[in-house]
Amino acid sequence: MTLNLVSNSYLEESTAKIRVKQVPWEGYQRAGHITPEELVLIKKVDRQAKAKTESLLLSDGQVYASLYLGLLKKLQRVDTLQSILVFIADALTDHEERIILFTRAANNDPDLPYGPLLRILETQDDFVQLKTSQILTVLLSAEPAPLQSWQLQPLLNYLSMWVQGQAPNKRDVAVQCLEAILPRHEVRKAVWEIPGILNGLVETLKSNNSPQMNYQVGFCFWLLTFETEIAEQINKRYDVIPLFVSVAQAAAKEKVVRINIATLRNLVTKAPSANLPAMLVAQLLPFVKNLATRKWSDEDILEDVQFLGDELNARFESLTTWDEYTSELTSGHLSWTPVHDSDLFWKENVTRLNERDYLYLKRLVELLRTSHEPVVLAVAAHDLGQYVKYYERGKRIVTDLGAKNRVMELMSHGSREVQYQALLSVQRLVSSPWQSV
Repeated sequence: MTLNLVSNSYLEESTAKIRVKQVPWEGYQRAGHITPEELVLIKKVDRQAKAKTESLLLSDGQVYASLYLGLLKKLQRVDTLQSILVFIADALTDHEERIILFTRAANNDPDLPYGPLLRILETQDDFVQLKTSQILTVLLSAEPAPLQSWQLQPLLNYLSMWVQGQAPNKRDVAVQCLEAILPRHEVRKAVWEIPGILNGLVETLKSNNSPQMNYQVGFCFWLLTFETEIAEQINKRYDVIPLFVSVAQAAAKEKVVRINIATLRNLVTKAPSANLPAMLVAQLLPFVKNLATRKWSDEDILEDVQFLGDELNARFESLTTWDEYTSELTSGHLSWTPVHDSDLFWKENVTRLNERDYLYLKRLVELLRTSHEPVVLAVAAHDLGQYVKYYERGKRIVTDLGAKNRVMELMSHGSREVQYQALLSVQRLVSSPWQSV
């Protein structure tokens, strides 16, 4: 991997300006901060033609890798750190074979190469932080042994802040760095333990970004979902399945469709029972049927679409109305599917809401309290009314769960549909005792 895989216009423009800036190397030598020998070496590459520096790196690459890292370790001025980082980046750009020159510096100094790089991540300068993260990403990606927490965690903490922040350049670099290091198993595990990164990626995907950013974030999720543990839990924690479907539906670029469909396939392959119900609720089945009729330049899309279609069809054919209802309830995405208005469904299944210590009824009440979507609130209020209508002790249980007051509050909701369904539900809660219908 080379630095070209983590690129950003701000970094490129700033690098060009820094490359021609004058650094007081002689002053550092007079003050005893660098040795005469280091001064001689640095002057040979400072503001020199690329051909000359390439020749020196070809003959003395290890010397210069150790020099740059050593200078980072003992110099502190921001403009000087910027210049040293540019030296390192120039050495690595288009030269993957030179990565080992920097990682091998640990043979003479165990603090290298990561010690000084991780320390200057804390420097309050955007260029220093972003350029350092770019270099760290390249080095960490190439490590032959599993990464240790002390090597990885400081970088991930900064990537978490940046991917959640409002600064476009920081978010852009953070996403690219994650793309580059998530192929590693230990990185996927570590990232999963940092909710800020996952939340930041989800919010970025929701923000109607450029196709390129949507693809890059989708690529991060695709890599994450190769872990079975993550595939089992990610939709439950972050509600990503409707998001992946929505992004793929709105995508104008084939690669954005491809990466989201590939991620959905991972979720089915690694954890089918955890994810297929939510996919049916998200209306993925009709979408993949539509995708199957289109022409694609990438054959992998059609293969993934066929796989998803087969799995979803098999699940759909064995689905009972109760399965359909609980899938919808669990996902939190209630909508006016036929089961909600079916008298037969409620007569046959109303007591099942009491199973497992009222698990599904409590979920209905939770949605009434926490959802901000008018459709979800309207359907939940309606279903609560149906529960009271068809279950003799429903009023007392609903009141004990604290749902009665919440439904009464919804009578003044901004949505007319929510108001209407809440009113019907309240009427059932305060009417005469239940009787057979």
